[in-house]
Amino acid sequence: MPSFDSIEKRFEWADKIFNKVLRHPISESNLTRQIDRILLHPVLGLIVFLAFFQSIFTWAAPAMDLFSEWVSQFANYCAAALPPGFWTNLLCDGIIRGVGAVLVFVPQIAVLFTLIFFFEASGYMARAAFVIDRLMGWAGLEGRCFISLLSSYACAVPGIMATRSIPSPRDRLATILVAPFTTCSARLPVYAVLISAFIPDATLWGPFTLQGLTLMALYLLGGVSAIVFAAIFKHGLLRGASLPFFLELPPYRFPSFKTIVVQVVDRLKVFVKDAGSVILVGSIVLWLLLNFPHHEYNDTLTKTQNKQQQIEQSYAADLGHSLEPIFDPLGFDWKINIGIIGSFAARELMISTMAQVYAVEKDDDNFVGFAKVLSQEDENGVRPISFASAMSLLVFFVYALLCLSTVAVVKRETNSWRWPIFMLTYMFAVAWVASFITYRLALA
Repeated sequence: MPSFDSIEKRFEWADKIFNKVLRHPISESNLTRQIDRILLHPVLGLIVFLAFFQSIFTWAAPAMDLFSEWVSQFANYCAAALPPGFWTNLLCDGIIRGVGAVLVFVPQIAVLFTLIFFFEASGYMARAAFVIDRLMGWAGLEGRCFISLLSSYACAVPGIMATRSIPSPRDRLATILVAPFTTCSARLPVYAVLISAFIPDATLWGPFTLQGLTLMALYLLGGVSAIVFAAIFKHGLLRGASLPFFLELPPYRFPSFKTIVVQVVDRLKVFVKDAGSVILVGSIVLWLLLNFPHHEYNDTLTKTQNKQQQIEQSYAADLGHSLEPIFDPLGFDWKINIGIIGSFAARELMISTMAQVYAVEKDDDNFVGFAKVLSQEDENGVRPISFASAMSLLVFFVYALLCLSTVAVVKRETNSWRWPIFMLTYMFAVAWVASFITYRLALA
């Protein structure tokens, strides 16, 4: 050891040796920055985002297949065990087919909410709000508006209620007017059915498939559209300066498994409750509309042909045909029109409605999943819904305000019917134009 003139120089020498031989563990702040480099990277972050949507299909598929098989077996059992007649048909074709077609998507809803709550509790969502603040600034909004829009991805109702934390009245109203563009969980069953039926399960790269990319594109389309229309409102109808955005970024942490489970179960209870109330009632009402006025069974026709004839001469068919002048340019037939009407009570009713309407295309002795019904061709090689119509319907559901609960909460939050009526009008116009363009492009 060298000699030193003073004790201070000895300590300086010791500190140098100490720093050379000591291993410095990565501090929490350094670890946070390293994670941010991945999750907030323009390319790597997109891959993480794509993995999020791919997992909704991949992880939920086995449970969905199992649940669909259970529904099928239960429907077959009831049809065989109960005497034929009005009540048996109502139970098997109306209630089980209608409600079961929606409940099959419980696993996908569970995966969606698990991932959303995981990202929220881990600290990622706060960083996403901070990063998106620059884009929100272009739209004339601030980061707090993004948090409300992010809440709307679960359901537009709590997302709109969350706008109460936005200090600027103009920013708050602009956020309310575009919140329904974000893809709520009620749209997921419609997206999942149409994507499964019409988009091939082709592998793009590694575990990522074309179906997962399509779902991500629909979510992004809704989110980007919300920001674009917010910019239109803030630079026109609701012109005004935005307030500065301050947000404390929390450190990354591993979420509590118990907390996430409790949150997911609460959301699933709401989803199942809707299936047991609104969707149940809607399925029964629809079945009655499809089966009345009652037509006598024709022995010269097959069972499927008799059911087709019954539905084509029902009250529901009359209602669907009355809307054809509006929706025919979008590629929607009267059967899809019936589903759109039912969607106003709950978007999930679109699946319940169409599952009953299009079930007549196949022999009903076996309960077939709705996506499989849509993907199967008849003897002439024609599907129940064309590819162009399916793509048009997907885009229509991205933009259209098909939710009475959202209309009611907007009326309550704005204390006026002016803005809910305005939302219904402009969002329907946007949905119609976007679907029309999509349909024409798909036909080209």
